[in-house]
Amino acid sequence: MNTINIQYYKHPYAEFILGSYQGKLCLCDFRYRKMRSAVDERIKRILNAEFVEKSDDVLEATQAQLEEYFLGERQVFDLPLLLAGTDFQRSVWSALSNIQYGDRVTYQELAVSIGNEAAVRAVGNANGANALAIIIPCHRVIGTQGELIGYGGGLSLKKRLLELEQNLFI
Repeated sequence: MNTINIQYYKHPYAEFILGSYQGKLCLCDFRYRKMRSAVDERIKRILNAEFVEKSDDVLEATQAQLEEYFLGERQVFDLPLLLAGTDFQRSVWSALSNIQYGDRVTYQELAVSIGNEAAVRAVGNANGANALAIIIPCHRVIGTQGELIGYGGGLSLKKRLLELEQNLFI
């Protein structure tokens, strides 16, 4: 059986579960989110693998880069990623990856950016299924009226992350 190395990482902002598979980060998500089991089961199914609590270089690098991000010292992550999802989900996650630090887009703008402006609800669902929180910045997506809606880590954390990114230390 293939294995996904996982580690739990506790930070004052949130507690995460990190996972790597064959040298690539496949999981960086909130440990206690509502969709936790659904996200974990999807990743295990797609990779035909089981979780094993074990550290490795990718997980250590992820923790270090998250620390830098939370300190305002890192705006771009440099990690090998493995996106475990459908083609549609991966297209949404790829578009999310293009949202620059400090920027925000609406779900509608995200749907337009993948060439499917009618898929706003599906884009929202794919956003919610993102297993690489912070790294793939789904927190940068807001409602059409600029309101904060939907976030696996909770709206208060989404607000804190957006504020962190607005406080540019340049």
